[in-house]
Amino acid sequence: MKPGIELAGKQVLVVGLARTGIATALFCAARGARVTATEERTEPEIAETVAKLRAAGVTLELGGHGAQTFVDQDLIIPSPGVPPTMPALAAARAIGIPVWSEIELAWRFLRGRMICITGSNGKTTTTALTGHILETAGLPVQVAGNIGTPLISRVDVSSDMGFTVVEASSFQLESIAAFRPDISVLLNLTPDHLDRHGSFEAYARAKTRLFENQTDEDAAVVNADDAMAPQYAPTNTRVFWFSRQRHVAQGCFVRADEILFRTDGTETVLLRRRDIGLRGNHNVENVLAAAAAATLAGVEPRAIAEGVKSFAGVEHRIEYVATISGVEYFNDSKATNVDATLKALDAFPGNLLVILGGRDKGSDYTLLQAALARHARLVLLIGDAAEKIETQLAGAVPAERAGTLARAVEIVSERARPGDTVLLAPACASFDQFENYEQRGRVFKQLVRDLAQKHAATAAARKA
Repeated sequence: MKPGIELAGKQVLVVGLARTGIATALFCAARGARVTATEERTEPEIAETVAKLRAAGVTLELGGHGAQTFVDQDLIIPSPGVPPTMPALAAARAIGIPVWSEIELAWRFLRGRMICITGSNGKTTTTALTGHILETAGLPVQVAGNIGTPLISRVDVSSDMGFTVVEASSFQLESIAAFRPDISVLLNLTPDHLDRHGSFEAYARAKTRLFENQTDEDAAVVNADDAMAPQYAPTNTRVFWFSRQRHVAQGCFVRADEILFRTDGTETVLLRRRDIGLRGNHNVENVLAAAAAATLAGVEPRAIAEGVKSFAGVEHRIEYVATISGVEYFNDSKATNVDATLKALDAFPGNLLVILGGRDKGSDYTLLQAALARHARLVLLIGDAAEKIETQLAGAVPAERAGTLARAVEIVSERARPGDTVLLAPACASFDQFENYEQRGRVFKQLVRDLAQKHAATAAARKA
């Protein structure tokens, strides 16, 4: 039984008015809460949002956060981008005001069963794939969370017989209270967001709060091959492992060309490895995790195999863009940390021209040296982190500073030879030059398409 909360008449503060904050403010106001939303940006900067929230009866505090605003509340919901160490939030906690993430509030109202997926890398692909498998099986399912749609905006369309597949970030999980998925999935743990969390241990603790409230009625799916994830496996629920490298006593694994699920000594073949169309060993792991979660949700092997076969992948995840004069271009803008870039490099045999850089998140780029030496013949550096990356890669692979993504694409178009592959896998956040990794990826794809049109026009002119 979920703990309830009555919002009618409550004083609720929403901190931050990006996508999640807007959805949360509207949700609470629709349920009779007296909502205040506080935002650093000014009214002219978010005029459309201001009009929408005022029409819903939300009180707005714009251009900064007043300390007293945080004291006079029954509940505070900070947006994921707002650090929990913010002094005003700490002061509110100190006097006993609940401070919850949006997924905590949404979960209390959500109907049906939840599959929640987290990890340093692979979250979006695994979340989308799991949702696709359940949809292929004919189950009512919706996908939400860090994947792009705030969970709270899916509450009203959830159903008692349905599933919600949620991608959860460390930012969302660090401020839960009673949040309890029916099936939780931990894909991996590698250093990320250290600029926010301060240490790997703090980051891992935030991620693995996913398991905190589960019981033996629930299930957890954990990567047995990851260096760190098994150390954080829960003891309060049933654990099912997934492994690409060895057999597991309970969970999903690979044997020759078969992917199997084992439980209570019984093995079931779910699909063939050759059914996986996604590139890279890391995507085999993502399929194992999704197949395990789907099996625990009651999906039959036939539907799992059909779902994996028909899954086309996710935008910005080793996404093929074009072939120009014998050179392939791939967009992996979602590779926002070093481990994700390592996985992308491993998905190609070699002859890579790699675009790296953006905003640094406290990463150690020396970890890329060996992989770049094996797979790449040139690195182009962009953004704020270019100098740090160049220093930490010194001697491993030829590297040049391009500054901008447009200049990087221009350079690789001049240097690439037939048989080469150009890969955008930045290992950094995007916020120095772009709004998010999605915008960075779309800009890259447009630059490549423009390049393709230019080459086509040149070829046509020569024929003429």
